[in-house]
Amino acid sequence: MSTIPFIFKIDMYKTGHHKQYLPGTTEVVSNLTSRGSRIQGINNIVWFGSTNFIRELDAAYQDLHWEDIDTYENLVRTSLNDPSYSADHIRDLYSLGHLPLEIRALPEGTVVPMRVPALTIRNTHPDFAWLPNFLETQLSAEIWHSSTAATIARAYRETFDRYAKITGSPAEFCDWQGHDFSARGMCGIQAGALSGLGHLLSFTGTDTVASVYLASGCYHNCGFIGGSVPATEHSVMTAAGKEGEKEVLEHLLRTYPEGIVSVVSDSYDFWGFVEMLGTTYKDRIKARNGKLVIRPDSGDPVKILIGDPSSSDIRESMGLIELLWHYFGGTTSSTGHKILDSHVGAIYGDSITLDRQKAILNGLYSKGFASCNVVLGIGSYTYQYVTRDTFGFAMKATYMERDGKSYNIFKEPKTDNGTKFSCRGLPFVTRYKYKDAEGLLTLEDQVSKDKFESPDNLLEVVYKDGQFSDAGTDIFDFSAIRLRLKNQPS
Repeated sequence: MSTIPFIFKIDMYKTGHHKQYLPGTTEVVSNLTSRGSRIQGINNIVWFGSTNFIRELDAAYQDLHWEDIDTYENLVRTSLNDPSYSADHIRDLYSLGHLPLEIRALPEGTVVPMRVPALTIRNTHPDFAWLPNFLETQLSAEIWHSSTAATIARAYRETFDRYAKITGSPAEFCDWQGHDFSARGMCGIQAGALSGLGHLLSFTGTDTVASVYLASGCYHNCGFIGGSVPATEHSVMTAAGKEGEKEVLEHLLRTYPEGIVSVVSDSYDFWGFVEMLGTTYKDRIKARNGKLVIRPDSGDPVKILIGDPSSSDIRESMGLIELLWHYFGGTTSSTGHKILDSHVGAIYGDSITLDRQKAILNGLYSKGFASCNVVLGIGSYTYQYVTRDTFGFAMKATYMERDGKSYNIFKEPKTDNGTKFSCRGLPFVTRYKYKDAEGLLTLEDQVSKDKFESPDNLLEVVYKDGQFSDAGTDIFDFSAIRLRLKNQPS
């Protein structure tokens, strides 16, 4: 499918709003806000995704053609059965030569409480008051998922960090302990890339190549973005049939005489495969200058890794990590928890959730094992099984100017429980301080225009009239965004 011009990335009802605003309307200010969480324990979002959206929007405007506008006009006439519909307002916008917009945003990587706006958008030319909310559909669609993925990834990371601390695991291993396996289950490669980029704010482990590419093209000062290791799939492990699995393993050991290699191990008899590794191949594995990572890919992740006491098979009752300890041994951490021999490891990437992550790490802790004995692949069950409503992202107009007068507008439906209430007027965001310690962000709404535009407002101008501002150039620093998130208060 060809690239869709930005004027088509709208809901159909947006096509008439330029005529529906009251006469004399010269300015509209809207904001994007997360209004609430549907995931227990997550009360703040990680703001992320605005950089890519603004870059893409500006480029799409520059790539627009007159014939695109003609096509737009004909499409609307047909779709709304309105032969008289005119797209002259779009032609006027294109003739201007730049997008007459000011976009303010919090720095990416900022942890934002629910109901605190993270971005505002307003027109800078009085003839285009319709433009900010004309862009609502694509702005919401392009940003909510990146920010949602970054938020969930942070929750995974905080749990990994917590268990690393109490089990004496190397703190730096957590960078790799959550691995993005989601690409094939996302709604298109672009969606996977944007979601995977949010994952990379908290981790460096990823198999989503498109995310690494997107980061390197959208940001500067990326440092090491993300990576993976050589790994097999079932087409490799089953290539010689059930009786030839050993032959495939032999080939892998010859092909990778050193370094890390991950081997999917459940094509047939998982427990038999692990037993073969721990007996027949034990000496060869321990002689390698590297790590052989075992990857189960079916069954209950908690029972496979931690063990199923109800099983009559001693291997199943022990679970993978204890079984590997039985065969290969290892060392103990500073807290006395067992760490597998450096020549073996485990990764599980099927149907992992936040709850299963906690169950796995707690299970390891309870059995005396360090958390670093396992890497978890985080897939589309986590990153695609969400919606815009997971954290209630919504863009609403809250301020207008008409006939030289200012109006603080808001949404407050009596039929709602409060989740759909909007802030009022212009927002001012600052950081709460307690005894000189910086806390989370706080919102003051209905502020004066002078206060809204003051440098004390953390909603800083990042884009205006086709140009990124000096502050806006800072949002391109990927390493700074990662560091900002890492240093944010919980």
